[in-house]
Amino acid sequence: MTAPPVPPVRRSVLVPWNVETAFARFTTGFADWWPRRTHSIGGARVRTIEFECRAGGLIVEELVDGRRFKWGEVTAFDPPHRVAFTWHPSRDEHDAQDVEVRFVAEGSGTRVELISTGWERLGAAAARARRMYGIGWGSVLAVFAGRRDVPFVLFSVISTAITGALRVTGRLESEIDKAGGKLPARSS
Repeated sequence: MTAPPVPPVRRSVLVPWNVETAFARFTTGFADWWPRRTHSIGGARVRTIEFECRAGGLIVEELVDGRRFKWGEVTAFDPPHRVAFTWHPSRDEHDAQDVEVRFVAEGSGTRVELISTGWERLGAAAARARRMYGIGWGSVLAVFAGRRDVPFVLFSVISTAITGALRVTGRLESEIDKAGGKLPARSS
């Protein structure tokens, strides 16, 4: 039996940069703008986030202790107009979403348009995950544009509280270790 289709998440943001600058900021500058404390596996333990700027490149989170987690894989890299990737932080690859980001000149700036599909792969969890990502992608694009919206601030407060509770109960490290997409540490 095939899961019924789930509508894509569509979000966009207008930024004051030209298309080339917006594309470069999103891709090569990914680690600089991504809200790692709230939108990552390791939170404050994140050393870096890698976005390999080529088709077949990986999107990887690396923690200060060397643990690495694959978030996705770049499926299309067409500078400066389009990048696409799979997306599955904290999950296995088989239920990844497909994300496409387009950069369209608008006035003196650029409209950054994000579409996320493939929610059906999550089965019974699809509708809830889609709702959460609908909020999350909007907030992430706001951060990319240099803004902090109300949902992002609320998510930050909730994320900090959950992390604090996990730390106090001694479960934080085990929760991090349970995340999907774990990769071998880099060899020296």
